[in-house]
Parts: sequence; C-alpha cells; structure tokens
Amino acid sequence: MTTFVLVPGGWHGGWDYQPLTDRLRRLGHSVHAITLPGLEPGQAAQRPSGPINLDTHIDYAAEVVQSVPGDVVLCGHSYGGMPITGVADRMPERIRHLVYIDAFVPHDGESWWDLANEYYRSVVIEGARGDGLHVAAPPGLDPRAVPHPMASFLQEVRLTGAHARIPRRTLIFASGWDATPFREQYDRLRDDPAWETHELATRHNVMRDAPDALTAILTG
Repeated sequence: MTTFVLVPGGWHGGWDYQPLTDRLRRLGHSVHAITLPGLEPGQAAQRPSGPINLDTHIDYAAEVVQSVPGDVVLCGHSYGGMPITGVADRMPERIRHLVYIDAFVPHDGESWWDLANEYYRSVVIEGARGDGLHVAAPPGLDPRAVPHPMASFLQEVRLTGAHARIPRRTLIFASGWDATPFREQYDRLRDDPAWETHELATRHNVMRDAPDALTAILTG
C-alpha cells in the first residue's frame, strides 16, 4: 500500500481529485486529498480573517505529510506545484515520489506569478478587482471553486535545494489546451535525466479528463 498526499490547484479543493482518489482507494492505497487554507467550501461567502500566503499553504501541507506514517507520494496540480516543492524541500526524507500534475516546478525565489503566462496573470488581475486580496474563480470552473488568496500567487518560494534529493520526480504535461503555461517547462525537463516525464493529450484538469492514465502513472 502507498500513501498519497494530493494538493489541488488554484481555486480548487481536495474534491477536485475525486476521480483519482476513487481509483487509488479501490486499489488499496491510502489517499489524503487536502484542501488548502482559504479554499474551503463556503469561502466565497465567509473569507478567512487572517492573511494567507504561500507559506501558509506549505505549512499546512507539511503538517499533513508529517501526520501520516511512512513515506508518501506527494502530488500537486497546477498551483499545487508551488506548495509541494516547499514541503519537499523541508522534509525530503518523508517523500518517496514527487509528482507535478500539469504543475509549476519553481526554483528558489520564484513565485506563481513569475512562472504563469500573460493569460493567467490577466486572469488574476481581473479576478482581484473585488477587494485586491482574493482572486475570484475564472468563468467555467467547477461551481465549487472559491476565491483564491492573492498573496499565495505573489509570494516567492524559498528553497535550500534539499528537494533535489528525492529519489523520484515526475512531471505530467497536459498538451491538449491552448492556454498552457507549461510547454517550456516540459521541453526543458524531459531532457533532464533526474526527471521522469509524461505527455498526455488532455486538458488541464488531468484528474477529471484522464483519471485512468494518471492512475497508471502514479502506481507504475
């Protein structure tokens, strides 16, 4: 049995992983699909009172990893690549396999804002017009999506390089959507012997659109 900790992307909660979690649990694995602080259901109506940034999300995901026994497969989708990198750098000995599901792979000092393309920066600017602190979910997302804390998109991640000691690192690139900010990252990492890479001809929500292929990669 493998223990999976799954970190969702922007505006989403652990519920976004359900097609994948259902499959992994049927195979007998232990799965923890988390919802990051500030992104709990109902946040559109009742926003958190305290500041939430990338460090908040790293701290929370690290607590989940620390709370489960043994080593884990730590996965992040999209924005989720930012906090999982911070967790992996903090406790590489607890991570068996680090998986980026169409997700950002930051270097020290980079933020989501640095890595996103112009399309997603414009989405954030437009979505933050309400109060400047929270980014409204873009049109077309699942109705459960909630405003995302602006600071977590802007804060730089601080890394020591310890995450590079994790024995297995995988990038899954979804090539079936036009607005992807991940093409250049995939082209760079697929030639890096330290990385295992996969290209799936699917849209960005790989968990929903290609759950069987994703399950096969994670359990392979």
